[in-house]
Amino acid sequence: AVVSTQSGHYGREFRDMVSSVGAPSLVDVVSRLYNEYNTKTPQKLKIIDAYLGYIMITGVIQFVYCCLVGTFPFNSFLSGFISTVASFVLGVCLRIQSNPQNTAVFKDITVERAFADFIFAHCVLHLVVLNFIG
Repeated sequence: AVVSTQSGHYGREFRDMVSSVGAPSLVDVVSRLYNEYNTKTPQKLKIIDAYLGYIMITGVIQFVYCCLVGTFPFNSFLSGFISTVASFVLGVCLRIQSNPQNTAVFKDITVERAFADFIFAHCVLHLVVLNFIG
C-alpha cells in the first residue's frame, strides 16, 4: 500500500515505517517517537515537559481522590483542581513560546520574557486560589 500525500514530504518516511502488513506496528511508532523526542527536543523543553507531566499527574490524583472520597471541603477541591489545570495551561504556553521552532510566530517575545510572564501569571493564579480557599 503506497501512501500518497499532497506535499510528498512525509510519504517516504511513512512508507519506510510501514510493515509488510500495511500498517506501522505500535512498537515502531513508539520507538520512533521516543528516539526523535530524545534527539530533536532541547533540554529546556524536556524540563518543561517534565513539569507538565508532574502537573498532569497531580490533577489526576486530585480527581481520583474526589471520586473515591468525596468533595467535603468543596472549595478546597475546586481550588486545587483549578490550580492544576491553570498551571498546566500556563506551562503549555511557556513551552510553546520557548520552542525554537516557534521563533517566527513569537519574534517579539524572548525566552526570558516568556518565563517572566509565566512566573507573574503563576503569582496571580495562586493569589486567586488562596483567596478562593477562604
